[in-house]
Amino acid sequence: MNITIVMDGYEFSMEINPQEPILQTKQKIQNFLGVPMASQTLSFLGFELLDGFNIQDYPIITQGTKIQLTIQTIIGETSLQQNNIIVSSKFQIIVKMSSRKLNIDIDSTETVQSLKEKIHIIDGTPIRRMSLFFSGNELNDEYRSLIEYGVEEFSEIIVFLKTMSRMVTETPSRGISLVVQTSSSLLNSAKIPIEMSDLGTVNNLRQLLLDRKILPMDEYIFIHKQRIMRDNCSLRWHGVENGDFVYVFKGSVSREGH
Repeated sequence: MNITIVMDGYEFSMEINPQEPILQTKQKIQNFLGVPMASQTLSFLGFELLDGFNIQDYPIITQGTKIQLTIQTIIGETSLQQNNIIVSSKFQIIVKMSSRKLNIDIDSTETVQSLKEKIHIIDGTPIRRMSLFFSGNELNDEYRSLIEYGVEEFSEIIVFLKTMSRMVTETPSRGISLVVQTSSSLLNSAKIPIEMSDLGTVNNLRQLLLDRKILPMDEYIFIHKQRIMRDNCSLRWHGVENGDFVYVFKGSVSREGH
């Protein structure tokens, strides 16, 4: 499959395999441009393409798709923006889960909440079920930075999952307002406000849009916070909150060769 990489008005084509990891695509860019992988951010339609995914995890990327490349200047381990203002120091931590370990890149601005969001994007674990622990202490202040908790390079953070029964007790069903954003091929990129229960599934949301004739009968992919949503899982499971955007694209998820 051929895609186009766009960077500051400069474009070049690249041949990729849909099953290759995003990191492999970055490696190809590094070989071609000499830009280190750690300095690259790839995005499409405002979604960052995350290192923990393969190209096929983004079925909206097809033949001829244009992917935006942003390059961040790195001096040593410190990232700088214009005017020599220090933005962040990037480093890697280890996140331990019951069945796997994740190596995740973070920076000095990373909070407990933003780390949970990264784990959710990479692993699919519901944000509401996560409890993070470091050095035996729970990281219970969602908006406190990891640095304030003493987290540094190669620190190990443990993820424990709350039981479903505890979640039901703590968080009963509630109504939420969200915005469904359609792609340019559907209704000219319409923004549609929707209200429904946070225990409603993606299938329920799809049926609601079909019943109201907001969408024509077809196959659709729903995306929230850069992750493809699962049809039979609830909005709460996906971490959808009031005011969040859910993006809709025509198509279906295919797993050929799996």
